[in-house]
Amino acid sequence: QVQLVESGGGSVQAGGSLRLFCAASGYTGSSYCMGWFRQAPGKERERVAGIDSVGSTIYADSVKGRFTISRDNAKNTLYLEMNSLKPEDTAMYYCATGRAYTYCSSRDVWYWGQGTQVTVSS
Repeated sequence: QVQLVESGGGSVQAGGSLRLFCAASGYTGSSYCMGWFRQAPGKERERVAGIDSVGSTIYADSVKGRFTISRDNAKNTLYLEMNSLKPEDTAMYYCATGRAYTYCSSRDVWYWGQGTQVTVSS
């Protein structure tokens, strides 16, 4: 059974940084896409960043230049480095994995983590 467990969320002031982690288990996931999504209260879930099996990445316009997604296939771990955080980055952040050779858009996701909360105060 595939499990995704996020960690690293928390509260930070605007301009600060956080690093999110996602530990994957239950499958050999090196060929599958992985991604980070977020959902703020009253808003739809959106993809923040996606990474394919060879390390190519895609970012939402709102986080380009501030967030960096990476993966360690040997450790089955996904990361999200978040810098210059803004109050509008406040949301529940979810790790996801799915269809191989894609950037993990919502329609490509097969498994979701439970989420980790990120709160940015002004």
